[in-house]
Amino acid sequence: MFIYNFKINGGMALKIIIVLLSIFMLIVFGISVYRIFFTSDKFEVEDRFAANEITEIQAENYTNILQAVHKDIDSYIGMKIRFTGYVYRLIDFKEDEFVLARDMLINEEKTQSVVVGFLNQYKDAKNLKDGEWVELIGIIEKGKYHNEEIPIIKVTEIKVVSMPDESFVM
Repeated sequence: MFIYNFKINGGMALKIIIVLLSIFMLIVFGISVYRIFFTSDKFEVEDRFAANEITEIQAENYTNILQAVHKDIDSYIGMKIRFTGYVYRLIDFKEDEFVLARDMLINEEKTQSVVVGFLNQYKDAKNLKDGEWVELIGIIEKGKYHNEEIPIIKVTEIKVVSMPDESFVM
């Protein structure tokens, strides 16, 4: 029969507890870093839609969706969207290009706004009048404008509509 006699003083017990807590914290930190960098694509936000569903863009979520799609184009390629805006063109657009624009308020007094919107490609775009309000359904694709990758909406359906009650977006 063997008898072991351990004598632990308070200083040594404190060191052991600190070492064990440090090891535990390193393990938790390592697991967190692994989950953030290597499995983050498995934790998708619930607001994603299947590519065959049509997602309606409203005035309330217009700029949020616009910003999200521009930041992460690849996640939205193939997504069908429906939204309303007015036809807006710049001088360097091709004949089949236009922006389906909305005016975004940049201050609370509603005195300053900027034009925001998606670049669209539509074979009959030349028949649309500047400033005309339309509703379109299209598919998000990746394209280039001034050598920068941007989302481009390939228009599948379009119809002229009247200006909505709330023409500004936030």
